[in-house]
Amino acid sequence: MSAVLIYRGAVTLLWALAIHNSIVCRGLFWDGAAFLAAIVDFGTFHDFYPARAHVGWVTQLPVLLALELGVTDTRWLATIQSAALFALPVGLYHLALARVRGDGTLLAAVLAIVAVVYLPTSFFVVGEYNALYAAATAAVAVALTGSGRFRHDGLLLCLLAALSLRSYEAMIHLGPLLALVALWWTERVPRDEPLARTMGIVAALGFVAGAVVAGFTIVEYWNHPHFTLVRAAALDFWQNLQFIVPLVALAVFGLISLARPAWLQGWGPLAVIGGTALLLIAAPLARRLDPEAMLFPPAHYVARTAAGCTLWLMLAVMWAHVAWRRNPPAWLSVLRTPGVGRRLAAATGVLVMAAAVPDIAMTRLWSDYLGYVRGLVASRTGFIPFQELPTGEWPHRLFSQDWTFPALSAVLRSAPDQAIVLGRQGPRDTMPFDSRCGTLPRLDGYRWGG
Repeated sequence: MSAVLIYRGAVTLLWALAIHNSIVCRGLFWDGAAFLAAIVDFGTFHDFYPARAHVGWVTQLPVLLALELGVTDTRWLATIQSAALFALPVGLYHLALARVRGDGTLLAAVLAIVAVVYLPTSFFVVGEYNALYAAATAAVAVALTGSGRFRHDGLLLCLLAALSLRSYEAMIHLGPLLALVALWWTERVPRDEPLARTMGIVAALGFVAGAVVAGFTIVEYWNHPHFTLVRAAALDFWQNLQFIVPLVALAVFGLISLARPAWLQGWGPLAVIGGTALLLIAAPLARRLDPEAMLFPPAHYVARTAAGCTLWLMLAVMWAHVAWRRNPPAWLSVLRTPGVGRRLAAATGVLVMAAAVPDIAMTRLWSDYLGYVRGLVASRTGFIPFQELPTGEWPHRLFSQDWTFPALSAVLRSAPDQAIVLGRQGPRDTMPFDSRCGTLPRLDGYRWGG
């Protein structure tokens, strides 16, 4: 299978998923509904806090433009919100794949990132980490694949650095790596390209600044009740079946490759990747064997930190593959063999398709759940306590979040007299959002389908 065919198949799949996920308004999942309600009610950006502002501005701008154009149908607004949330990371992964398609090993690495990092954590697409991880991958791909258009590449790196400057706290560890890669790229720019070299230095400073912003934010919010819970849950990534299956396979692949580099030239890697693909395809059926062995969308949020650490390692390996030319370890030398790279790219292309199966399965359940909540809201009036809903039953437990029920039900109303589901009353975890987010939305003049 040629690299071009693998590349085209991967990007076609990613964009098809993005379009489908936008149509079914997957951006409303969990915090997404509350964020959309806040944007509509207050007519401005819903700023989380400085460390995540730039991604929020980019993904929320289309909704604000739609409001300015007079769109009052919340279904369209939810679709636009979802499209923006998915288009940004998918567009960046498309850029990364386009840049590495000429190198089989790099192509395999980016495809593995899509299968191990993006698809298993993107159900919570409102999370800014989705855009940051894609931007980091694109930045490394641009730096490692010289196009000969140095100013063009320098501009791309600067734009990615500007986005990453205030994108997510994971810049605390991704920022220094990206800065080093940008400086490495700058050193390889010809001396007669001073503008491109300057842009490379500016990009590196931008990535460092992103790490500084992330660091200050972590310090500021370290004792915040919400982030205390978030830190405690960071090691629970094993709950994400979609993530842990390819992660274990990646670990097995890496350990054997380090111990026996010649293994890479045989069929062993293909067997590991193929077995992982079969497990991912079968993942939606796991619940039939064990009710707790299920695909769980909230686990996408829980696994994001581990996914960011995994991404750091994979980007570092990509850099080593290109930059480590003097006395490289045996496993790097074998990876540079064209035949090995082509086989790995074909195998990871199949892995991406397999990783999309659980995503599609959960999206179908999400669509049914959204129809259930909309039917509930349309059939009643007044307020419905969330305790009356079967939130602990399958499949409702996959998507229910008590504090966003008011926003979700308000967005799904097609008439002002239809019901709103109330969230938990009384003391609860204080969220680090605008205090108005999570309260009863007004959405005056807006309705679903109207």
